[in-house]
Amino acid sequence: MRLAMIGLGRMGANMAQRLMKGGHELEVFDPDLAPRKALVEKGAKAADSLAMLVSAMPMPRVVWLMIPAGKITDSTLAELATVLAPGDTVVDGGNSNYKDTQRRAGDFAAKGIAYVDCGTSGGVWGLENGYSLMIGGDAAAVERLRPIFETLAPAKDRGWGRVGPSGAGHFSKMIHNGIEYGLMQAYAEGFSIMEHKKDLELDLRQVAEIWQHGSVVRSWLLDLTAEALKANPSMSGIAPYVSDSGEGRWTVQEAVDLDVPAPVITLALLQRLRSRDEQSFSDRLLAAMRQQFGGHAVRKT
Repeated sequence: MRLAMIGLGRMGANMAQRLMKGGHELEVFDPDLAPRKALVEKGAKAADSLAMLVSAMPMPRVVWLMIPAGKITDSTLAELATVLAPGDTVVDGGNSNYKDTQRRAGDFAAKGIAYVDCGTSGGVWGLENGYSLMIGGDAAAVERLRPIFETLAPAKDRGWGRVGPSGAGHFSKMIHNGIEYGLMQAYAEGFSIMEHKKDLELDLRQVAEIWQHGSVVRSWLLDLTAEALKANPSMSGIAPYVSDSGEGRWTVQEAVDLDVPAPVITLALLQRLRSRDEQSFSDRLLAAMRQQFGGHAVRKT
């Protein structure tokens, strides 16, 4: 199958390679010339602009986006809307907010263009292991793209599926990432407790590797944790700053809107925000309060 891909960051480039290995023909575009050249060397064809990319494709065209959520997605889609035609299909494989996806799907439907949202998980390991694909959109449009999804997934019959109408794919991926926040926080806290128990001289890498086999807490995330501890047992050189892509925030907001309690995911998000405050005013104020009512000593910077 022939398709176009826009956005050649690490994940997009890896997906492109997996597609080509699966026998698909690829036209690619990215504002950065380097990843375009790299994929051309692997067999893709590259274009210098979105308009050239679309014009190089036979109709009906399939255009897959792997770009960050937000304004850049809207601006790219606005440009695509001027060069695509009825019968074409757009796939958003990024981490867009599902409400934006529903709006965009409606706009493209009015032009006769199918819009498919594909929540994509697998990170840098997807090229080798395949991707988990949560897909939303018109059932017929998704079925037309079956060969693509079967190639990207870990296997033709697992790891992917249409989960509902427009927005359902990105909504599922949003919740997926919210759960991921909670799992990561639990692992991090558990290993931190063990690291602080100095008198037992625990080898955290060894503990992680034991847990990988037969334990109820075994997971791929634990496998990655074990690899991280093997490479850098003390986490030296790594700043205690944890970013978020926005999906954890959206998950918490959705929980509030639906009156669904989600304390673990919420606290995991708050911990990420806390990690970024090197000069925490709230912590300094807490120390000052303790001094005021109890005469407790205050550490000076």
